[in-house]
Amino acid sequence: MSQPVLLCGLGRVGRRILEHLKSAGIPVCVLSIDDIQESELQGATFIKGDCRRPELLEKAGVKTARGVIIVTSDDLVNAEVRIVVRMFNQNLLPRLGNAVKNTVALSVSALTAPIMVHTALTGETLAAYNIDAKPQQIAEIRVVEGSRLIGQTLASVAEQNKLSVLSHAADTGEPTFWQELDPQQVLVAGDRFVVSAALEDIGPILSETEDDLYGGVRWAGWLRRQIRLLYRTITSIDLPVRLASLGLVLTLFLSTLVFRFGLNTDWADGLYQTVSIVATGGDLHAESRPAWGKVFISILKVAGAALLAIFTAIFTQYFIRAKLGSILESRRIPDGGHIVVCGLGNVGFRCIEELIRLGQPIVAIESVNDNPFAETVRRLGGAVIIGDATVEAVLKQARVTTAKAVIAATDSELRNLEIALLVREVKPTLRVVVRLTEPTFAQAVRDSANIKHAVSVPALAAPAFAAGLYGDRVESLVTIGSRPLAVVEVVVKPNDLSLTSKPLREVAREFHFLALGLSGQPPFAKSGPPDTLTLKPGDKLTMLAELLNLDGLMRRRS
Repeated sequence: MSQPVLLCGLGRVGRRILEHLKSAGIPVCVLSIDDIQESELQGATFIKGDCRRPELLEKAGVKTARGVIIVTSDDLVNAEVRIVVRMFNQNLLPRLGNAVKNTVALSVSALTAPIMVHTALTGETLAAYNIDAKPQQIAEIRVVEGSRLIGQTLASVAEQNKLSVLSHAADTGEPTFWQELDPQQVLVAGDRFVVSAALEDIGPILSETEDDLYGGVRWAGWLRRQIRLLYRTITSIDLPVRLASLGLVLTLFLSTLVFRFGLNTDWADGLYQTVSIVATGGDLHAESRPAWGKVFISILKVAGAALLAIFTAIFTQYFIRAKLGSILESRRIPDGGHIVVCGLGNVGFRCIEELIRLGQPIVAIESVNDNPFAETVRRLGGAVIIGDATVEAVLKQARVTTAKAVIAATDSELRNLEIALLVREVKPTLRVVVRLTEPTFAQAVRDSANIKHAVSVPALAAPAFAAGLYGDRVESLVTIGSRPLAVVEVVVKPNDLSLTSKPLREVAREFHFLALGLSGQPPFAKSGPPDTLTLKPGDKLTMLAELLNLDGLMRRRS
């Protein structure tokens, strides 16, 4: 076969591997920093150099290679080579990472869903991560004219809102990071500062109103929900079904009246005889009836048989078309305060999973009736409406006018944009997060269409793939100004002399990071961790560090 195998290193193990590959007739390209004699190559191609250099790998044909085998004598070289794989199958992600050493498998939908969800809930998200399974986010806050933040200091804002301030920048200036921040810096219009905080703490300051997260919520009791369900069930039934049902009920009622007052029976007996005649066509006391009564019963038999046949045919057809399921689905739709997710693809479903994890009520709109995620969403407690989200009536059925936000996450960019524009017509103040692909198009939509939360999924996911080169300890990457920062989770090991039994503040100064949280402790805010807090084995430390320092930090820690 023409596709070669790249063999990095030709020591004792490498030579044996080369022998097996050559005996199998597989072409091999050897890369080594040492000179290799022609006799040792056994006819293989040789390129001298460091196999960690991209240009050398390209020269060796890595783009078309069957595989790469790394067997150098340097453990650091072998261990540091990492494969980052993009995958769609969610079930394979943890299995591949556990089975294949130094392989990090990532999913675009799973990476972007938390950021889109946090954006829908708070309006602004640069990165999302967790401390003790509690959602945290990093966001940029801009001080606008008339803001309540004007005149406050960074320290007072952090203390009042339980925030960690990561950076601050004037209107046109470069950001100053936490190491050099002045806590007494007074905020003025045009300032922007980046903060990290828990989801419930960061929402109010982003919206500048404490009750914004619950705007439009109308709490409904059990009785009101059941009355609403009954009313909408009746009004949603097809007109022929309603007419046939009304005709049958009126026939039973009028016939019962005739038996009660015309033929001198009681109410129960009159109803029983009416149902018996309509259902079976028989009357056990016909010989004792007066002449007009016999005529009435004869008419009732014919009319009842016809009405019953019509009602059965129409009602059966109605059930066959399965409209009742969508009607009963309305009981799951909250009165308000929910998130509407349009599209149940990979991204949409991951958004719903994240929202349910956060305890948020959701309503999903999906155009495909047999969507594989629909039943799962229902089992998780969400409502699913089968319909086209670009139709105003469908959005109103999902009650977007009282929702917190809408996430347009279908597979079609044009459809997502159409949904956003339609939602803005229905309720201009409603927050809409729009899933797009191209970053330039997303920026154009934000600028020209005034859709603030148009996001590019690849742009959101790309930092996590870059972070995968450092392993699964990096939870997220965020760029502030021109400096890339990483949110890293580190587990303190018993033999970790760099961290164990040392004050956290001292460790942070030594390794140039900002401590965001520690397992079993509330997230750090304002002035950071207490002076007396020390690290012990088993602690999970979440920190923010510059990407340039991260490699050295990881090496020294281990």
